[in-house]
Amino acid sequence: MRHLFSFLFCLSAFVSFGQNPKLKIKHLTGNLYTYTTYNTYKGTLTDANAVYLVTNKGVAVIDAPWDSTQFQPFLDSIQAKHHQKVVLAIATHSHGDRAGGLAFFKSKGIKTYTSKLTDEILKTNKEPRAAYAFTNDTTFTVGQYKINTYYAGKGHTKDNLVVWFPKDKVLFGGCLIKSTEADNLGYVGEADLAAWPKSIEKLKQKYPDTKFVITGHDAWGNRESLDHTLKLLREK
Repeated sequence: MRHLFSFLFCLSAFVSFGQNPKLKIKHLTGNLYTYTTYNTYKGTLTDANAVYLVTNKGVAVIDAPWDSTQFQPFLDSIQAKHHQKVVLAIATHSHGDRAGGLAFFKSKGIKTYTSKLTDEILKTNKEPRAAYAFTNDTTFTVGQYKINTYYAGKGHTKDNLVVWFPKDKVLFGGCLIKSTEADNLGYVGEADLAAWPKSIEKLKQKYPDTKFVITGHDAWGNRESLDHTLKLLREK
């Protein structure tokens, strides 16, 4: 239940495909899509954003549906919409809204990855782990696209990393970056509040031409989310 404390309590704005109220898919840009799933915390419906990329060699998924009942519907939706199978799944940190689908994805023959740091946390907590772990920032090539993982440092958790899609200039920040809708940092029980601002500054410097920033929760937008996260940290 540890991961249930890491979420904000507002719903994202989105335009969805299909009629499934538990799984909302929105086209972002090019062949990138965001998807939102939900779970409850103390009776409050809470969202979790993730992304996937459609390539000519299959679909790459960043983070898993938070609601385990949506694991198979998520794969079915991708097959129906894109006539492709998921071939790669990367979890950006160890919490359940990110790494909770690793066992399911592995059971479907999907190649699953986390950072070595995330893998160590999952191992310590006796939670399902990815098939593969990478130690350094890594570039994945799937079909005609490249996907870059980047670890800027500690923040929401000690293992939170981001994913950069260079062709579309999209930064998936996950829970390291807070939505401009957020009025607080959410769960900070595993956060490093001293290191977090430094990590955000690194992201601002490394990706100065970002077009979209996808946050882990609430409505996502652009680079304003980075400055808003810094503002919340200053106010903490």
